[in-house]
Amino acid sequence: MKKFLVLLVLMSFFSCKQQGFTEEGSEPEELIKTFKEAPGEEPTKPKQTEVWEPKPKEITVDEVTRIPSDAIVLFDGSNFDGWVSSKDSSAVKWILNPDKSMTVKNKTGDIQTKRNFGDIQLHIEWKSPGEVRGEGQHRGNSGIFIQGRYEIQVLDNNDNDTYVNGQVGSIYKQSIPLVKASAPSGEWNSYDVIYHAPKFNSEGRKIKAGTITVLHNGVLIQDHYIIKGTTEFIGWPKNKAHEKAPIKLQDHRDNSGVSYRNIWVREL
Repeated sequence: MKKFLVLLVLMSFFSCKQQGFTEEGSEPEELIKTFKEAPGEEPTKPKQTEVWEPKPKEITVDEVTRIPSDAIVLFDGSNFDGWVSSKDSSAVKWILNPDKSMTVKNKTGDIQTKRNFGDIQLHIEWKSPGEVRGEGQHRGNSGIFIQGRYEIQVLDNNDNDTYVNGQVGSIYKQSIPLVKASAPSGEWNSYDVIYHAPKFNSEGRKIKAGTITVLHNGVLIQDHYIIKGTTEFIGWPKNKAHEKAPIKLQDHRDNSGVSYRNIWVREL
């Protein structure tokens, strides 16, 4: 009787494997939709591996600005309509420049988007002043905080060393950039960011970590980094549950003179 039961279990297991199922249950639905035949059987015709639906949405990219047609423009240099003070939601006091950029006004506080975001593709351009101001963390320091709590460091590190998990392009105090790809001081840099937010259960416990990928001037510097939690100046990362939240730009309060322009996002 025992031999019969063992044989029955083995037959059931191999039957499930042949049909594309695992001991945890069925394979992901996408896999079943993609592979019409049983995964264990090699397709014999090209059409057996062709997928026609769903069709990706068509978008265009502006020839001049390079902004995708489905992007949300957060700052185009004309006004601060999409932004408020992080401290009290009052009007932004930063400097609006004739060249369609904005510059941090010292000691006026951080600013943030009026809109809240979760998973995004973000494009943002920034530059430090051409003249040297300070050294270490006090030269051209600002930061881009995704969901108001995960910082991508902005810093003038040209001939200006600092701790490497706080240098330009770092996920502050967490991830050292793969390389330093800075433009010369006073020239424009770009960050292109792919961000997936962490997930929390109904009890507020994190069940999936957030991830971030960053290209600095077109060069990969953060490769699908798994975020440990908030990027703290002092202390370990924290993981308090949160939903969608604003993108924040930092006033480091040391006359950094950092400027920003051409900011847009695509919600993923």
